[in-house]
Amino acid sequence: MDKFFGISKSGSTVKTEIIAGLTTFFAMAYIVFVNPNQVTGFTEGLDQIWNAVYVASIIAATIGTLLMALYAKKPFAQACGMGLNSFFFVSFILPQIISGGDAVQGYQAGLVIILISGIIFMILSLTGAREYIAKAMPDCLKKSISAGIGLFIAFIGFQNVGLIQDNPYTLTQFVDIHGAIKGDGIMTVMPAILALVGFLIIVALQKKNVKGNVIIGILATTVLYYVVTGSTPSFDMGQIGQSFKDFASVGVTGVFKATSWAHAFSPAFVGGVFSAIMYIITFCLVDMFDTIGTLYGTATQAGMLDENGDPIDLNKCMTCDSIATVAGAALGTSTCTTFVESASGVAAGGRTGLTSLVVSICFFICLFLSPLASIVPGCATAPALIYVGVLMLGNFKNVDMSDIKSAAPAFLTLIMMPLTYSIANGIGIGAIAYTIIAIFTGEFTKKDIMVALIGVLFCLKFIFITM
Repeated sequence: MDKFFGISKSGSTVKTEIIAGLTTFFAMAYIVFVNPNQVTGFTEGLDQIWNAVYVASIIAATIGTLLMALYAKKPFAQACGMGLNSFFFVSFILPQIISGGDAVQGYQAGLVIILISGIIFMILSLTGAREYIAKAMPDCLKKSISAGIGLFIAFIGFQNVGLIQDNPYTLTQFVDIHGAIKGDGIMTVMPAILALVGFLIIVALQKKNVKGNVIIGILATTVLYYVVTGSTPSFDMGQIGQSFKDFASVGVTGVFKATSWAHAFSPAFVGGVFSAIMYIITFCLVDMFDTIGTLYGTATQAGMLDENGDPIDLNKCMTCDSIATVAGAALGTSTCTTFVESASGVAAGGRTGLTSLVVSICFFICLFLSPLASIVPGCATAPALIYVGVLMLGNFKNVDMSDIKSAAPAFLTLIMMPLTYSIANGIGIGAIAYTIIAIFTGEFTKKDIMVALIGVLFCLKFIFITM
């Protein structure tokens, strides 16, 4: 095992890798339940789709992460991308609900679009085109990506646990503790308070150089949650059988139906051929740059960069990602991508594929023991995400802020990731800014052609697709 994964060579240990794998899994376990909710838009009456997506997303995450473990041998986990799953619902299922059509057929038509985008993605990966695109990005964007992801991860943690709330006047606000005390009671905001406590536990342990500080913080916050709330974990196993039945009848058969392919380019289901093409391009773009961003961010955090500042074995990682997307579409779920929460495992010391192997095993177990994934509450995993945000934000210091040509695109990449809730959008906006500045300052060179092309593609995406 040590020789296969290169554990000692990477400066890690088996124990550290296992702890890192558990840390990553607990940080992203929410996807098991959140993904089917997002794909169905929390809409009642779509139980068949929910069950099919539930099983498909776990199997796809298991396959993708296992590939990352055994082929790329990197500590990166894969699962269905957040944002992309909501976009899937809005694009393919919601129109059928509104028009009174067949939501299942809309769902299956969408799977065809995902499959095609995944195949294109795979071709780009196997030919090395994706690696070339990633390495062609300007240095300022590469260095700002990991910091932007850090802010994005932290924002996800704040939002998931309610530390950051909606505000009709300022868009967001800090959790309203005073309002809760006067209204429904302090217990309504207790998860947010416990998340803040958990974050401080992790930081304090790190300051004391305690190994496994992240997983200890997660477990400590979990215990505090059940003690303070007086609740106990639930273990309802009755739904598992029905989930597999719906997966077999609706999910895994979806892309193999001739009607699904016809609907994928039909005006009634997708909006016509042009709309289908734009959807395919959009899913390709978002998946590509979500993955590129995550790989650069986590590889930087793990010290897995080559002499040019690019992730080691970048193309292998991207190939794993594309295969997971194709497998996910064939099984019945939206686009799979390298998960940004992988950074939590890296922060816990994960450096090899053993970390990913542990994550894939945990996902596989969830397929049959799904309630286990719900034992750890959101307020316990949010602190890990916020802590990772602190670590990754430090990478922004490597950006040359004395040169506005580098500083402005880097800043836009950094800030637009959390504000637009998309890693890909952050990269796209940064690419557009870099290209325009380079052209107007007369510093545009042949090596900037690729980033200009990326900027043009994102301009088309912003014009024709709402996401």
